[in-house]
Order: sequence, then structure tokens, then C-alpha cells
Amino acid sequence: MDAAITAAGRALRAGDPLGALKRVALRDDPPALALRGIAMAQLGDFGRARELLRRAARAFGPREAISRARCLTAAAEVALASRELAWPSRALAAARRTFLARGDVENAVHARLLEIRRLLLLGRLDAAAGACATLAIEALPPRLAAVAALLVFEIRVRRIDAQPARQALETARAAAARSGIGALAAEVEQAAGALALPAARLVSAAGPRALTLDEVQALLASPDLVVDGCRRTARQGPQRVALARRPVLFALLRALAEAWPGEARREELMRRTFETARPNASHRARLRVEMGRLRRELRPLAELRATAGGFAIAPRQGAGVRLLEPPIDSPDAALLALLADGEAWSTSALGLAVGTSQRTVQRALQALEQAGQARAVGRGRAQRWVSAPVAGFATALLLPLAGGFG
Repeated sequence: MDAAITAAGRALRAGDPLGALKRVALRDDPPALALRGIAMAQLGDFGRARELLRRAARAFGPREAISRARCLTAAAEVALASRELAWPSRALAAARRTFLARGDVENAVHARLLEIRRLLLLGRLDAAAGACATLAIEALPPRLAAVAALLVFEIRVRRIDAQPARQALETARAAAARSGIGALAAEVEQAAGALALPAARLVSAAGPRALTLDEVQALLASPDLVVDGCRRTARQGPQRVALARRPVLFALLRALAEAWPGEARREELMRRTFETARPNASHRARLRVEMGRLRRELRPLAELRATAGGFAIAPRQGAGVRLLEPPIDSPDAALLALLADGEAWSTSALGLAVGTSQRTVQRALQALEQAGQARAVGRGRAQRWVSAPVAGFATALLLPLAGGFG
């Protein structure tokens, strides 16, 4: 490999895309095309980056498998940065196997980190955590160690493990300092700021109170029955009842928790749950059915008692009932949390991330656009959605999970 290609590669590893372009901007050989593509990706021109990487991958011959694998890995990184989550992940897995077969451990780890990042964007927290557990972060080069530690930090935050999250953050901070890459150090500090922001709200008779991640963790560790509006679960110690796919039941549970230690009136339950201004006999019959279903779901945690005017919830272990709500009151909080990363998202990628149809996402985005909380960029298939970063609170507990409790 000639000196210009080597120097350009070193510049890219150090986070200097302009320095790399100075050395290879006028060249069209496959290695130069690949480096130009990576440089354009670092500068944010993802369309040009994709084209250059595609040309480079086609230009490498059959005996240059590792070079083709590097192009595929770079293309996958560009897809992640542009929030195209539907790209074929098998190609990245094949590239990682090629790196391992040829002894290129560093690029194999890089490809693995991209796979983990995609899992996190899709809300597959358990799979991402399992993949991170196989990495020996301390033995990685500083740049990769910082990225890996940031992924561990994000997993711990979304699992509401404050102290392990701080440990991962310190690991990332030290590794970023050793790497000497300013953008990486800035990313670490930006992540650190989320720990001090409100992550949820505790709703009580005295009014809502903002909670940091540490306070949320302390609340969930208490003996109280916590109705968690962030994850749509009922939690008490190790016992959890998931109601994320039972919106009517969770709406009833939220109303009962809000009224505790008193009763929730039948008329109010019907108005709020069934969205009707004039409850009738059919609504009352449906309320009895839904309360019976909720009673069966909550049997391990609490008893639902019928009163003269409505229903009341009573934890089985004699503890209190606490209602935990998201830091913002919006039916589209998950979309706002995803858009808050500052990247441009397609509706298909948002649908994959939140686990709903593309048409449902489009309707929600139109409502957010009318409210001035999101805006469209581009037209047709190239249209993307962006939002100003959500300020004043953390988004970790708003992000969707693909099954499980995190």
C-alpha cells in the first residue's frame, strides 16, 4: 500500500476526514474510493459516502476479500448513521467473519459494535447486552474501547442501573482521552449530561415531581407497588406484570394508582379509559369485563376491590402505590425520544424502532409537525424526519423496548 493511502487511513482513524481527503481526493483506485467514502461519511454527506463505498466494493477483486469486507462494514456504519435500519445485517455478519478468518481482530470488533448499535436502535436490549458481555473492553484499542463502553453505558441507563452506568461512563471517558479524538470525547461528555437530567415524573396528590435516574432506581427498589408509565408495567421488587400490549388495562391501572389510597369512580374510569363523554350501559358492562381481566393480571401484586362508587387498588404486601410517568406527557413520546438524537430518520426506520406500522408512524409525525415538534426534510422516498434535541430531560426511559422488561 502506498504512502498516501496509509496516511489517509491514519487521518481517518484520528478523526481527521479533511486530512484524509487531501491525500486521496483526486484518486479513483479502489482503496482511495473506500477512504474517500469513509471521509465523506465522517463529514455527514451520507449519500456521497454510500456511492463511493459501493464503487469501491465493486472495484475490489475476488482475492481482496478483506478489502471488500471493510467496504461493507463502512457502508453498514453509514446506514446506521443515516438511520436506515432495514439494511441487510447478514452482510455485516459475513464481513465480521471474514475479518476473524484473516486475523483482523480490530475490524472484527468494529463490525460487532455496529451490530450492537443496531440492536439498541431497534430496542433489542437483551440481545445487545449479551453481545456486549462477550467484549473484553479493557483489551481493545482506545477508540473501540470508548465506543464499546458508551454502548454499555446506554444499556445500563435503559435498564435503570445508575452505578454500573457511571462506571461504564468513566471507562469511556478514560478511553476517549487516550484515543485523542476530540469528537469521541465530546460524545462521552454529552452522554454524561443525561444522568443529571430528569428521567421520569412521580405523580402524587401533591403534584408531579421530576426524578433523576438515581431516584427512579431507588423508587423501583422500594417495597412499594410502582405503576410504571414509562415501560407500562406494574412492578414490586422482582415481580413485574407487563401491560405494554394491553393499553386499556394499563389505562385502568393508571387511574387506580392516581386515585390511591382512595377509590376511582366508575364514571371517571369509563370516561378516561373508553374516551366517552356519556358512559352508558354498554360501557359499564365493558368496564366490569376489563376490571376482571386486570384483576387476574395483577393477582400476584395487588387486589382490586369494588367499592360503592367505583374500584380501589390494595397492594398485597401492605405497601404504598406509586405512579411513575414519563418526563413528558405525550402519546408520541417514543418518537420524540428517537428524533431527539439529532439524526434524520425515515418513517420505515422509526416504525422498526417503535414496533409499529409505517402508516401509524406517518400519522404521528404529521401530528408532531403540526405541533412544531418535528419537521420533514426532502420529498418522496428520500424524505426524512428531524427534530431539535429534546431539552431539559433524559430520553432513555422513553425509548421503546422490543419485548422484556430491560
